[in-house]
Amino acid sequence: MTSSPAPVEGVAGAGGHDPLLLLASASAGRRATLRAARIEHSALPVDLDEGAILARARTATEAVGAGAPETALTAADEVLLLAREKALAATARSDGGYVVLGCDSMLELDGEVIGKPLTAERAVERWRAMRGRAGILHSGHWLVDDRDPEDGGTGATFGATASCELHFADLSDEEIGAYVATGEPLGVAGGFTLDGIGGPFIEHVQGDPHAVVGLSLPLLRRMLGEIGLGVHELWEDPSSDPVDAGPSDPADR
Repeated sequence: MTSSPAPVEGVAGAGGHDPLLLLASASAGRRATLRAARIEHSALPVDLDEGAILARARTATEAVGAGAPETALTAADEVLLLAREKALAATARSDGGYVVLGCDSMLELDGEVIGKPLTAERAVERWRAMRGRAGILHSGHWLVDDRDPEDGGTGATFGATASCELHFADLSDEEIGAYVATGEPLGVAGGFTLDGIGGPFIEHVQGDPHAVVGLSLPLLRRMLGEIGLGVHELWEDPSSDPVDAGPSDPADR
C-alpha cells in the first residue's frame, strides 16, 4: 500500500487554485516574509533528524578528505545540506506539481556553528559569548522544480546560500536574563530574532536582512529566474484583500 500525499498547509490562491510555491518549513518568520511580499505559497513542514543528517555528512566528508581541515563542512555547507533535505522530503510527500523551497539557517561565530540553544542555560551562555561581537548568519535555500513538463517544469534541483554579518549589542547580564526568560531565543538559530523581542539587541546588519529571518527574497527571485519564473508571477491577485503579515512568532530558522 502506498502512502497518500501529506496535507499541505495554506490558503488557496486567487480563483481557488493551489499556490505554485510550496515552502518546506513551519517557520512563521519565513511565511510572514512571503506574505509581506504578497507571494502566494503553501507550506508542508517536514520533521527531519538534522543532527543525524549532519553527522553522516561530516563522517563522509572526513573519510574522503582524510581529516584535512580544508575538506571539512562549513556552516554554509551545512545549512545548504539541510535545506536540500527538507526540500526533497517535502517534494516526496507532496502530490506533485509544485516549486518546492527548503530553507535552513545557522549562526557562525569565530568559526563555530551556533544552532538553537533549546535550553535557558545554553541560551544565557551563548548570549554572554555573543554580546558586543559580530557573527555571520547563513541561510541555505534549496529549490526543486517539480512542475510537469507541459506546465513549464524543468526538473531542476539546486541551491544557494545567503549570508549576512550581524553586530550584537553589548547586553548586560540583566538584559540577557530577561530576554532568555521570554522563551524566544530557545528555538531559533543563534538564539535571537531580528523581527521579534530580540530586535533591540541587533545593532547592525551588513548584507541581506531577510537572510536573518531565514528566507532571502532577492535570492529567491534569482533562483526562480533559473527555472524561467519571475517572482511577479507568484504575486497574489492585487484585487484581493490586503494580507496582514503581522509580527512573526519566534520561528525555527
